Amino acid sequence: MTILTIDFEASCLPRHGLSYPIEVGIADDGKAQSWLIRPHDDWAGWHWSAEAEALHGISLAQIYRNGLPAETVLTELAVACDGRRIVADSMIDQYWLDTLADAAGQATPFLIDHVSLLLDEHRADEERISAAVAFADAHYVERHRAASDALWLSALLDHISGKAAVARPALVRLG
Repeated sequence: MTILTIDFEASCLPRHGLSYPIEVGIADDGKAQSWLIRPHDDWAGWHWSAEAEALHGISLAQIYRNGLPAETVLTELAVACDGRRIVADSMIDQYWLDTLADAAGQATPFLIDHVSLLLDEHRADEERISAAVAFADAHYVERHRAASDALWLSALLDHISGKAAVARPALVRLG
């Protein structure tokens, strides 16, 4: 089964309050795409963190101006992920996918595996993991945007599995 990596950026980390997704990105084989998510009415009164904004560089005005409705993002994301194994490097990504699906009034279209499962499946020891992290760090230096973080994780997994591609990514940002 083809592996697709996923990453969400959010309004804040849950420890700071109710958190909602503002961007989602997916990546595979050195290619990525992402969607900005317009805040849904259901999220009115949820938290926005200046700390999170400083980290990902996405303003609230930007997602209101350029974000797509939750329903559109979820539908397009589900189509792009259909038939693939979806992997993230944080368990909180499932929470943000569930939050997006709830706002869209739809069932969560897939479950997200944690990267540790794949590392275990490949019997990756600390040395292999460190080498894979160094590889991903060297090829994908832009971080804290959904597409670039998904590309970083994809590169790490490609290195672990032995199919590391060195080509620069093709980023597609939607919304």
